Amino acid sequence: MRKSGTFTGKHMALALAGGFGIVIAVNLAMARIAVGSFHGTVVENSYVASQNYNDWLAKAEASRRLGWQVQASQRADGRVVLDTAGVPTAARVTAEAERPLGDCEARLLAFARAGEGRWISDKALADGRWRMRIAIVAPQGAWAEERTLP
Repeated sequence: MRKSGTFTGKHMALALAGGFGIVIAVNLAMARIAVGSFHGTVVENSYVASQNYNDWLAKAEASRRLGWQVQASQRADGRVVLDTAGVPTAARVTAEAERPLGDCEARLLAFARAGEGRWISDKALADGRWRMRIAIVAPQGAWAEERTLP
């Protein structure tokens, strides 16, 4: 004769199945989110990228030696403003803007001078977070860095 409320083998089997079911469901949901938010490969070939690593470091050091300073912000109309220090007036300023997460949205921006040390983008960006790779090319050298908006 069995007492009511007794923990049996059926109860244990249900507890194990339920626990594993929750773990599997969470893993599937996280995998779906990860795959859906990944925009693609970071580098096409990691071996080739490793061969270029010292060149990338040299270019970064050359950029730092120029001493150019850049602050990025976004206006209410969505256009990007770069406030710079030390950047020559003859420079050509461009940027690649992309969403760091979520939708795979990317834009190429060109900048026009808007006063001393200020540059305004030719296109507006939608609200939200953007990662920009800013490139400045002038007779004195080339400068490149990343900035995040907002």
